[in-house]
Amino acid sequence: MNVKDFDYELPQELIAQDPLADRSASRMMTLGRTDGRVAHRVFRDLPEYLQPGDCLVINNTKVIPARLIGAKEGTNAKIEVLLLKRREERVWETLVKPGKKARPGARISFGGGILLGEVTDVIEEGNRLIRFSYDGIFEEILDRLGQMPLPPYITHQLEDKNRYQTVYAKYEGSAAAPTAGLHFTPELLEQIREMGVEIAEVTLHVGLGTFRPVKVENITDHHMHSEFYQIDAEQAAKINHAKDSGHRVIAVGTTSTRTLESAADADGHVQESSGWTQIFIYPGYTFKCIDGLITNFHLPQSTLVMLVSAFAGREHVLEAYRVAVEERYRFFSFGDAMLII
Repeated sequence: MNVKDFDYELPQELIAQDPLADRSASRMMTLGRTDGRVAHRVFRDLPEYLQPGDCLVINNTKVIPARLIGAKEGTNAKIEVLLLKRREERVWETLVKPGKKARPGARISFGGGILLGEVTDVIEEGNRLIRFSYDGIFEEILDRLGQMPLPPYITHQLEDKNRYQTVYAKYEGSAAAPTAGLHFTPELLEQIREMGVEIAEVTLHVGLGTFRPVKVENITDHHMHSEFYQIDAEQAAKINHAKDSGHRVIAVGTTSTRTLESAADADGHVQESSGWTQIFIYPGYTFKCIDGLITNFHLPQSTLVMLVSAFAGREHVLEAYRVAVEERYRFFSFGDAMLII
């Protein structure tokens, strides 16, 4: 299967640069999974498509302000560091720009010396291991010095850090937001609970590997980066109860989908579990757990478009994207939503 099979034309002006004032006011395209039928709604209409007994699965990861701007000791050259994955208590795998200024032994100062980092190694794909030294609590220092790691296609400054967090974010560890969840408000979640829909929480710490472009022609040659996930026994029981009682499991986002499909057995049941997943879902994949999907509109030729195409059919998805462009939907992280059911 060729990467170009998942391409589409997107005018630059449709890439959403700012979040809406009201999270739930975004548009929501509905897409019939089997018939490809499209309708145009607003996200706050979501309860109309849910039924008592359904289980809505959300990813409660929290984005850390993982973008640090520092100065190289000795030259004072500006260096940007993006925290990707914690390897040890004080050692992080990072993405550094410009990499040529961050060879092993290079020392970087952040916040006038509040935080110091030393590059200890260069690993796969040019990522750097950096050992940090500091006084106090790292998370508090990061909250003070760090910026939200917005995707490169968002060029506007984010005034409120919380707008790149879901309202249910709990556990810190993501380098990017699970953006399908950005449309929910506490009021909408409460309305969904009150109608008898179970809400289950899973955790998958989103890494930038999810968003890396597919650089190989044959998509089966693409290497997915690993991401940490966790499902506890109480949440697994909610998901399994929906399956056993003949109701639907509806995943909020591709990250929740990847978590559920990584943890599910052949019958679609999940157990309490945690670990690292490299699951790559593309057309031909047989879904075990999910029956519906809430997602955003994703980058051309991305693994996320491939996952959505696996769920609803490539032709249906690309036609829906063509309609979305025609109807001037807003795309990507701060953009509009799609409900596939």
